[in-house]
Amino acid sequence: MPFFIISRILSTLTVVFGVVTLIFLLIHLVPGDPVQAMLGETATPTDLEALRKALGLDQPLLTQWWNYMTNLLQGDLGTSLYSKEPIIDILIERFPATLELAAAGLLVAILIALPLGSIAALRKDSIYDNSAMMFSLLGVSIPNFWLGPLLILLFSLTLGWFPVSGRENLLSLVLPAITLGTALSAILARMIRSTLLEVLNEDYIRTARAKGLRESAVVIHHALRNASLPIITILGLQLGTLLGGAVITEIIFAWPGIGQMTIESIQRRDYPVVQACILLISLSYVLVNTFTDILYGWLDPRVRYSV
Repeated sequence: MPFFIISRILSTLTVVFGVVTLIFLLIHLVPGDPVQAMLGETATPTDLEALRKALGLDQPLLTQWWNYMTNLLQGDLGTSLYSKEPIIDILIERFPATLELAAAGLLVAILIALPLGSIAALRKDSIYDNSAMMFSLLGVSIPNFWLGPLLILLFSLTLGWFPVSGRENLLSLVLPAITLGTALSAILARMIRSTLLEVLNEDYIRTARAKGLRESAVVIHHALRNASLPIITILGLQLGTLLGGAVITEIIFAWPGIGQMTIESIQRRDYPVVQACILLISLSYVLVNTFTDILYGWLDPRVRYSV
């Protein structure tokens, strides 16, 4: 197991280096002048040159990359052009909101999908199965930008149960979490159903039933654990996406997270903050998937022995 973890960490470091370099190149090599885009067409040549020098864009590309990597290793992401604050402080202020929303959305998805997918597998071709698959189809088909306003109209404006937007208290989290978790729960429910159907036909499941174990014990302790790897794959990928900032959901509910800050920074042409947000989104995705790989090895020894 230690060798497996070390190999995954080394692979992650290689991927992180590639991601950081790629983000740097994408920002610096895109067509057009980012300084001109930030200051607008009415900017004077003197202002353009001053900002270009302040950002270090007047230096050779290799020098810029080296300075960027050196500052990054020291935890220096630069300063916001809009607020003049250190970017690291802005990220520390905003990231907990995105983390909170992602965790709540994932919890909603699991609470909906786990019983739904399990019942659909255990009652195959019944009305429960058909209803669960109909919910999955609706969940995948309904986009966040439609479901979010619909929930606001019903539960905030009509019934007055929850706040319309913002991050004031625990009630403010309910509607964004449901909006974010519904689509994931639909995908997860279908995955749980399909993997459970495969596992429930295995010989060891019949053996467990022949021993007289209760059906709940067979499903929870034998079937679900052996069906967990594909489910963890979906959870890992989706959690990485959620941590990256569910931009649409955060915009709809004015949730002060990384997704909303990215859009605001793009509108303000705050180039260093946009770069930092993209970097944080990418690294979150990579780190979550690394954790998923390590969890694979813990759940299934065959995974770590194959390394």
